Amino acid sequence: DLQEGYEIARHLGDYALVWSGGGGDDLAKSPHLARIANSVYRDHCPDDPTCRAFGFLDRSGTPSPMMKRSFLYNLHGHNLRDGVKVSEDMFKEVFKSKYGKVRIFKIMNIDEESKRWVADPDNRVCDVPGSWFCPGQYPPGLRPFLMKGRDFAQLEDFNKKENDKQYQKEYFEALKDPVEARQNAMRRDVAAERLSREVDERKQRMNKIKQQGGDGNRRKSNMEDRRNSDDDDASRNVVINPDGSVSSLPEEEDDNDDEVGGSPTTWTPPDPEAIEAVYGDWRDTEQTTALWTLIQEGRQGYNDLKEWLYREPILAFVRSKDGRGPMWWAYEARQLDIVKLLTKLGVPQTDADQYGNTPASLLQKH
Repeated sequence: DLQEGYEIARHLGDYALVWSGGGGDDLAKSPHLARIANSVYRDHCPDDPTCRAFGFLDRSGTPSPMMKRSFLYNLHGHNLRDGVKVSEDMFKEVFKSKYGKVRIFKIMNIDEESKRWVADPDNRVCDVPGSWFCPGQYPPGLRPFLMKGRDFAQLEDFNKKENDKQYQKEYFEALKDPVEARQNAMRRDVAAERLSREVDERKQRMNKIKQQGGDGNRRKSNMEDRRNSDDDDASRNVVINPDGSVSSLPEEEDDNDDEVGGSPTTWTPPDPEAIEAVYGDWRDTEQTTALWTLIQEGRQGYNDLKEWLYREPILAFVRSKDGRGPMWWAYEARQLDIVKLLTKLGVPQTDADQYGNTPASLLQKH
């Protein structure tokens, strides 16, 4: 996006030149460049090898959400498109050609240490001493970004050691059906953007409530107390049985990772503040409806649910208007595998909904 692009650009140069003005300009070429970039930096278009999420939605040049957030789109459309204006704290336009084909922006607050490092002759790599051919090197300040990449290799390179068959398979499948690939990519990107916006909104609401010294109509989540509890880790390795007894989860349990071909088999714990904000804000949303539906499908929906939660684990903590969430629905539907999955993700089992029902108590009511 624009912010990340700026943080990279600060280490690369003093100015950024954009070829604009329509036709075959930089923005027109950018979807192809995004696809190339994704072959090296796989987090650029996650689970979208042909990078269909980045591009135009129609012949009028309407950008996709991902393109709209991008570094290039914002510089290209600065003061030309409605609502597009880059901050002068990051970029300042210093030149625009007569017909707007060329725009040059000064990069503000460049990294002086990187600039000195690049200018130092000792950091140049020459083919032979004293040669005029001395390709540059990227400064150390860019290493956190560069470490995410993987070396580009031709498909026909039989000497390469790494096997990239899964990526290649997904790439060619996307090429076979570009319409479906684009729809899936756009759906994921829009959902991710909506989720990010919703988490931010919930954080703001919770902060506002805390500043006012009350909790309004919402219930306190007590997530902070759980994080500080010595029993927290132990409680995540058990499930509550219908009779109220507790069973331990096997430490090395096969929870069907292999059933989700090509999907993530690990997950990254969400930010604790995000968990607290989401878990303490009870609302009916598209996400709660979709989660409830998948849980009701049982084994049929398990793999889809697991893949979704591994990609966006914060969703495991959402709660609907009545205070219930995935853990309640899993107990109510008697889906032990889903209970185990949610427990593994850290979702509490002993909280109550607005009627005082804990997840386990729903077993006795149905």
